[in-house]
Amino acid sequence: MGVRQALKSLDAFPRAEEHLLQKTQSGALVSVIGLTIMATLFLHELRYYITTYTVHQMSVDLKRGETLPIHINMTFPSLPCDVVSVDAIDMSGKHEVDLDTNIWKLRLNKYGQIIGTEYLSDLVEKGHEHHEHEDHKHDDGKDHHKESDEKTHGHGFDETAEKMIKKVKQALANEEGCRVYGVLDVQRVAGNFHISVHGLNIFVAQMIFEGAMHVNVSHIIHDLSFGPKYPGLQNPLDGNVRILHKASGTFKYYIKIVPTEYRYISKEVLPTNQFSVTEYFSPMNEFDRTWPAVYFLYDLSPITVTIREERRSFLHFITRLCAVLGGTFALTGMLDRWMYRLLETITKPNPRSSLEHVLVQHAGVIPMLVSVDSAMAGKSFYGDGNFSNRSSRKLISGVSVNTVTKGDVEVANGYNG
Repeated sequence: MGVRQALKSLDAFPRAEEHLLQKTQSGALVSVIGLTIMATLFLHELRYYITTYTVHQMSVDLKRGETLPIHINMTFPSLPCDVVSVDAIDMSGKHEVDLDTNIWKLRLNKYGQIIGTEYLSDLVEKGHEHHEHEDHKHDDGKDHHKESDEKTHGHGFDETAEKMIKKVKQALANEEGCRVYGVLDVQRVAGNFHISVHGLNIFVAQMIFEGAMHVNVSHIIHDLSFGPKYPGLQNPLDGNVRILHKASGTFKYYIKIVPTEYRYISKEVLPTNQFSVTEYFSPMNEFDRTWPAVYFLYDLSPITVTIREERRSFLHFITRLCAVLGGTFALTGMLDRWMYRLLETITKPNPRSSLEHVLVQHAGVIPMLVSVDSAMAGKSFYGDGNFSNRSSRKLISGVSVNTVTKGDVEVANGYNG
C-alpha cells in the first residue's frame, strides 16, 4: 500500500473531480482553434518527414572513354532548313562528320507551325551529301567555304545547286524557319558544336543571301542539356531567346560541364551532367570574311558531383512532432485562461452598484442613524434608542449595512426595519 501511495505522489497530472470543472464557450472556441492548428502542423510535419532531401558531395572525375550526349532543341525563325547544318569538332581539331546521331529538322512557317520534316543521318546538310568530306581543323567556318569554293571553280553550278537556290529564296520570301532537335553523341573531351550555313559552298551562300550581313541567326533554345534530367535540375540556357533585327553576327556560348551522378533513395544511379555558361555576341561588319553561326564551346570539369537523396530519421520526426504539438497545446491553454479572465472581468457586476440597487429597493423603510455624541463615536443605535458597538459593516434584518464615520457622525447606508 505504501508503494502505491508513493507512486501516486509522483503523478504529474492529477485528476480533478468532474463537478469542479467549469466548461465555457470561450474554452470551446479556443479548443477548436487549437485542434485545427495541431492538425495542420501534424500534416506539415508528416509531409516534411516523407519528402526526401539531397546531399551534395564532390570528388575527382575518374570516367574515361565514355561518350557525351548532347540534347538539342532549337528554333531558327529566319533560316530555312535547307541551309541549316549541324557540325561538331573535338579538342584535337578533328572534324567529326560521321557520328552516330539522330537529328531532325522541322520546317516552320512564319507563324511557327510545322509544315515539313527532314531527318539527318549525319551532321551534314542532306542536300549536299554528294560532296566528299575530309577530316580537317575547323575554326569559324572559313575552311568549309574554302573547300566548297575549290569545287565550285572546278565544276561550276550544277542543276541541283540551281534548284536549291530557287527553293531557299522562295522559303526566305515565305519567311520560313527551322527547328533542329535531336541528340549528338560526341567524345568526352573539350570541343564545340555549332549550327550555321557552313554546309553551303561560298558561291551558293553568296547567291542566296547576297553577303554574310544578311544571314540572320536569331534563335530560341528550347532545351540544351548534356544528359538526362534529374529532379531539381535547371539548365541555364533553356528558354533562351536571341532575336536580331536588321543585324547579323555570331553567338558563342562558353559552357563548363560538370559531371554529375544522381543517386535516388532507391539506390538507383543516374549519370548525367550539369553546366554553367557564359555568352558572347560578335556583330558582323562589311569587311568580315566569316559567316554568322551559333557556337557552343564546351569543356569538362575534372570534378564530379554526387547528389544523393536521403530521408529524415523517424526519431527526428517524433521529436519535431512533440515540439510543435506540445507548444500549440500550451499556447492554447494560456490563451484560454486569458480569455476567461478577460470575460470574467467584463461580465462581473460591480459590488457597489449592486448594493445601491438593493438600497433603492428598500428606500421606503430606511431610517437615518446618527451618532448624538462624540463620545459615542464608533457606536450606532437602532430606532428603539438602544446603542450597540458595531463594526463598520453590520447586518440588519438580513441586509448588509455600511456605516460611514465622518467626525462624530455615523450614517447607516441601509436598514431594513
